[in-house]
Amino acid sequence: MHFKNFDIATFLQGSWQKKPLHIKNPWAAWANPLVPDELAGLACEEGVESRLVTQSDATWQLEHGPLAEERFDSLGRSNWTLLVQAVDQQVPAVSALIEPFRFIPNWRIDDVMVSFAADQGGVGPHFDQYDVFLIQGAGKRRWQVGGHCDENSALLPHDDLRLLANFEAEETFICEPGDILYIPPGVSHDGIAMGDDCMTYSIGFRAPSRSELIGDWCDDLLADMQEQEDDRYGDPDLAIQENPGEISINAVDRLHAMITEKMGDRDNFARWFGQYNSTPKYPQIDWQPEEPIEMEELREQLQQGVPLSRNPASRFSFIRKDQQLLLFIDGQCIECAGDAMSIAETLCAQTPVTIDEALIHSDGVMDLILALYNRGCLAFEPED
Repeated sequence: MHFKNFDIATFLQGSWQKKPLHIKNPWAAWANPLVPDELAGLACEEGVESRLVTQSDATWQLEHGPLAEERFDSLGRSNWTLLVQAVDQQVPAVSALIEPFRFIPNWRIDDVMVSFAADQGGVGPHFDQYDVFLIQGAGKRRWQVGGHCDENSALLPHDDLRLLANFEAEETFICEPGDILYIPPGVSHDGIAMGDDCMTYSIGFRAPSRSELIGDWCDDLLADMQEQEDDRYGDPDLAIQENPGEISINAVDRLHAMITEKMGDRDNFARWFGQYNSTPKYPQIDWQPEEPIEMEELREQLQQGVPLSRNPASRFSFIRKDQQLLLFIDGQCIECAGDAMSIAETLCAQTPVTIDEALIHSDGVMDLILALYNRGCLAFEPED
């Protein structure tokens, strides 16, 4: 799928992280990539994150999956919503929805959550702390959009759902199949299904908070320091003080430097962040092939022009450093040089990828592809 009528530059300049935008079916040809029964089947599987939200009068209830198949028979014809997280990792056609949005860097993209709602179903007025594109897959949904919210906004009492206690709509949009509603971080919104078979695809983005970055970066630094001899404060030029109770400016400067010198190492931070940000959403899932491929078979397949595709569950990104490229995949850092740099960039930028004949004879390129294939990060594109 790709856009036919959507000006990316205008959107980034005028709407991205600034204001909501209703985009009327911009696709060259829209087709709903998933049917409700398939989504319900995913919600019944172990290892798939799913939720069921039901409403009765003013009471909201939340159930976590996996759900029993018979649970759907008792739901009735209205006021419930099924949500399944990271469906792009399970269904290639849903993963393909992300591709047109890669004008946003890979490291910012999170996953695709899919919801199915019965008539009048929704999850209540709320706000997210990240950008989201809400693609209407099938049916209709009425979206009401309000003002900005933050941690001080009043919420309804509920253990699991963060629903706004005082929601006031400022705009209303009716989304039909193929329409997209963009919502910036912090903007309140409430979507309600209009009729049956309402399916919505939510492409969410990652936005690490300052506290998350500091906490996880410090945890990594501490773990690293515990594996080596730690340095301690020293003052070989100590002089007599007028008052022994004073913590001198020189002492504070040295203590502060002990911390900032370690935390301020930009190269180490960049490497850490690439690994941290590329960590899989569900690291417990093993995507390795049942049988590892040998170099000879890999080379033969590539010479026949069989394209490679990224595993939708794998996060690919890179950072340039001097004459090298640091490739980050699934929490690992791979240092690439020479021909391997260009293929690493290509793998991050597009999927599927057909490898040029010249690169098939490059040991660095083939070693990289072999390692990624046997980790489950790459696979041969299946025939249609």
